Amino acid sequence: MQDVAPDTDAPDTGQAGGAIVAIRGGIVDVAFAGQIPRIDSLVLAGGVPMEVASVVGDGIVRCIALGGVGGLALGTPVTDTGAEITVPVGAAVLGRMLDMFGAPLDGLPAPEAEDHRPIHAAPPHLSDRVLRASVLETGIKAIDLLSPIERGGKTGLFGGAGVGKTVLLSELIHNTVEHHHGVSLFCGIGERSREAEELWREMGEAGVRDRMVMLFGQMNEAPGVRFLVGKSALTMAEYFRDTRGQDVLVLIDNIFRFVQAGSELSGLLGRMPSRVGYQPTLATELAELEERIASTRKGAITSIQAVYVPADDFTDPAAAHIFSHLSASVVLSRKRASEGLYPAVDPLASASVMLTPNVVGQRHYDIARAVRRTLAEYEDLRDIIAMLGIEELSAHDRAVVARARRLERFLTQPFFTVGAAAGTAGRLVPVADTLDGCEAILSETRFDRPESAYYMIGGLKELAEGTA
Repeated sequence: MQDVAPDTDAPDTGQAGGAIVAIRGGIVDVAFAGQIPRIDSLVLAGGVPMEVASVVGDGIVRCIALGGVGGLALGTPVTDTGAEITVPVGAAVLGRMLDMFGAPLDGLPAPEAEDHRPIHAAPPHLSDRVLRASVLETGIKAIDLLSPIERGGKTGLFGGAGVGKTVLLSELIHNTVEHHHGVSLFCGIGERSREAEELWREMGEAGVRDRMVMLFGQMNEAPGVRFLVGKSALTMAEYFRDTRGQDVLVLIDNIFRFVQAGSELSGLLGRMPSRVGYQPTLATELAELEERIASTRKGAITSIQAVYVPADDFTDPAAAHIFSHLSASVVLSRKRASEGLYPAVDPLASASVMLTPNVVGQRHYDIARAVRRTLAEYEDLRDIIAMLGIEELSAHDRAVVARARRLERFLTQPFFTVGAAAGTAGRLVPVADTLDGCEAILSETRFDRPESAYYMIGGLKELAEGTA
């Protein structure tokens, strides 16, 4: 959008309101002749909501537009509402699809909320936080075995474009929301509108929509909306946790788009860019969002977040900062995806603080370590195999390769969410079956079938049943 130069002869607006003096993309400067609005205040310009981001000086504040600025012009009157942005909270939002303001996107009337809460809030005090060393079982073998999800913690699904982040997140929603006894909340940040519609329909078909809230700030919306919709979602989640004492499962797709929106706004606000062009406030903005996801004495918020990794560069500042907030990281590998090993979870790069004997048990811990060790040895042998062939390996190394290739295939599984397209029924695999299968492969007690028989199955009992 073409910038509009500042108007140095702004009209005298009086104390009750102001007038636009400059428009730069999604950033609007407003002059107030009297008292200026507070930071984070909601102001209205010709029906366009805006949030005050900074004070420029001489009665001028810089605002983030939360809608299209096409109808605005220099001199457009601006009204200070005297309040922050609030969203409806409570049981009325369950089963609804809403935008960042809590306005309906599902064609139904606005929810009659129990209360409205401001979207900006401080994280729980350290004295109010509690640690809950328990695991959220997902039914996905690779995750439950190697990167178990902490109940009340934060898990990231990392990957570049096209490696299966959204599909994996959709499967996690399918497998966990139905069995989650609290409230589930999905927040779509900067993703495609088509995915929102598909997820809305799927949740209805699964019969879990009445226990779920869905908020969206899609990729076609203003960067201010994409930047703030995550805070709207957490405000609703905090109400269920703190006021109703319920556990909340928050699913975010995609947290990188929150960072990206902040980068867009930072440039328009005139801030000096930091590394790789990111905003200098990247760490602070991310912490303000992530630190609100916590467990307290009243309830827990468990979060699973898809994280886009630009150009598969895991040293990217956005990915690096997000890593530091997580209790579990599930890294998706483009190499494994190209080999058809779905879900394309990298067993050597994924990690979880829950994978300790005290939490998952000694047997689970030992099997996970043995699986990782076997796959790491196989990774070291790949170059030799590529150059000389597997026949040149020692008998011990050939046995390692045989175990590793079966483990790789056993850790794949068909998903419910793509069952119609793939032509195979999804599998929900208990952790016990995953451990039994990996243990049998490591001990070579189930080597009676070719490698391909272990591909896209649930537990090893399917081999005996002849369904593989």
